[in-house]
Amino acid sequence: MTNGAFEELTRLRQLGPVSFDLLRRLVHQVRRAYGFPPPDGHTQWSDDAAYEVVVAMLTREGKGQKFVTGCFALATDDASLERLFLTSIKYYLIDEAKKTPRGKLRRRIARLMNEDSAYRKSKGSPPRWALAEHAEEAVWQGDLDALIAQAARVTGVGVTRWNHSGPTPRQTVHALKTILLCVLQHAQGAVREEDLAKVLESRFELLAPARFTQLYADDGAVAELVDQHAVTVAPDPTGGDEVAEGIWQRLSPNERLLLPYLDEDAHHAAQRLEVRQGHAAVVLSNLKTLLHDALSADSDPQAVMSALLRRRSDAPS
Repeated sequence: MTNGAFEELTRLRQLGPVSFDLLRRLVHQVRRAYGFPPPDGHTQWSDDAAYEVVVAMLTREGKGQKFVTGCFALATDDASLERLFLTSIKYYLIDEAKKTPRGKLRRRIARLMNEDSAYRKSKGSPPRWALAEHAEEAVWQGDLDALIAQAARVTGVGVTRWNHSGPTPRQTVHALKTILLCVLQHAQGAVREEDLAKVLESRFELLAPARFTQLYADDGAVAELVDQHAVTVAPDPTGGDEVAEGIWQRLSPNERLLLPYLDEDAHHAAQRLEVRQGHAAVVLSNLKTLLHDALSADSDPQAVMSALLRRRSDAPS
């Protein structure tokens, strides 16, 4: 229970250290209860992250500390003030989460599952989804990395086109639902919507930023791209370049980044990719499997790998 925040606001008529500390602690309470992601610039929740949320709430244009005075005007004691603060923080974090790429992904998969009778949304918070065949009280309590690894074992599906508005392409719907079905069957219970989004993000790297460079002519128009290797490099008699091209097009951005580091472990791969170790282990495993399957007996593996590494070093970052 709070200790003095209502009295402090009554006395000072503005936010003081006790009230600010209460808001920071309530941010932690809300994010734990609803599974909200940390603010931009933070990979995980901490007191600094909670502090930034409070500051952002207090400095919003047109609102700012109005939410504090509004809550205080409706409160009658510490308990009612805390409840009003909790509600304000919850709706602020909901609005912020909707703006993030993962928030948009969560809304998309929630809409897909809500339209399919095979899935069921569990009651309460944070939002969780299960298969309709599962017992209503069954809840997944395992490690997220286990779900990510399970999704990585599914083959034959991929997201080749990811639209940011309008209906989701049919092939993309099929891929997303295939992974969701597999993961929920493995979980045998309800999984947090936030975790399902993380699994899909890891499996398809849906939120990975595009890496490209535009070249401009003197007049400002986009210049015609010239394949410099076609001019300066003699034709490859081994056919390694052609095979490498096919492999390169199938690699995800993170898999391309790890090409020179196949002998490293998941811990170091996670540091290079700036992702969770479980996620990095899946990317590394998928990369090794793809290379093993793609390097046929008809090609020179060493020549193909050399060509891939040249593409990796020439690729814009």
